[in-house]
This record gives sequence, C-alpha cells and structure tokens, in this order.
Amino acid sequence: MTDAPVPTLTRSFHVEVELGPLEDHGMTRVGHRRVVPIVGGTVSGELEGVLLPGGADWQIVRPDGAIEVDATYTARTSTGGFVLIHARGLRSGPPEVLEALLRGEQVSSDAYTFRTAVTLESSDPELAWTQQSLFLASAVRGADTVSYTAYRVG
Repeated sequence: MTDAPVPTLTRSFHVEVELGPLEDHGMTRVGHRRVVPIVGGTVSGELEGVLLPGGADWQIVRPDGAIEVDATYTARTSTGGFVLIHARGLRSGPPEVLEALLRGEQVSSDAYTFRTAVTLESSDPELAWTQQSLFLASAVRGADTVSYTAYRVG
C-alpha cells in the first residue's frame, strides 16, 4: 500500500466581506442561531470581482463558545460572470476573546482561530477550474467585516 500524497496549499484569492447587523435568533432546535447578512465586498487574486448583497452567514454558537459558520453569497466577476461562494468552518478561542469579537472590538488574529473550507460554483467557462478545486481559508473577524485568504488545495 502506498502513502497518499501530502496536500499542498497555493494562495489563490482574497475576500473582503462587508457585514450587516447581526440577527440573534436565540435558541432553536439546533442550537443558538445567529444570521449575519452579507451586504457587499470584494474578491481579488485568481478570482476577481465584487460581492453582491443578499448572502448571509448562518451561524451556530456552540455551548463551548465556538461558532460554526456557514456562509453563502454571490460574486460578480470582473468579466461579468457569477460565482457562488460557500464558506463553512469554525471560529474558536478563549471565551473572553470570542465575547470581545461579538462586541465588535479589535482583537489580534493570533488570539483566536478562524478557518473555513471554501467551495465555488459557477457556469462561467472561464471559472471551470474552480469546479475542480477545494480551498482552505484563514480568516479575520472585524467589527463589521470578515476578510480571508483562500488557498487552493493541491
């Protein structure tokens, strides 16, 4: 039996997400639900474009304070095509750090972990490469923004 190859990471694109006001839905059957509207932003790098309003991050706040993120939103590329971006992951850290982030305070990105797996969906032939790629992203939460750099897994 041969060993599987070790994956590599290649920097692919950077996303700046502009967020609307958080909607706290409270405790639901699946946990503490929050929804954060996505109102705009930009994508740069191998993928270029602007984020369109209308997406959101559907979050679950776990009992340990970690936040499961599940964001879906659309970008219009610089060539006019559309790409659906789906970022799913986890933001975790010490309770006081997560609470500070929730209050919109500036927190060092070294104080917490925010990682997502990103998939892209598009009918644009120029973006066919995205249909066969998986991306891992390292993210930073600001008061009303999220920024992340996505790395293509090879």
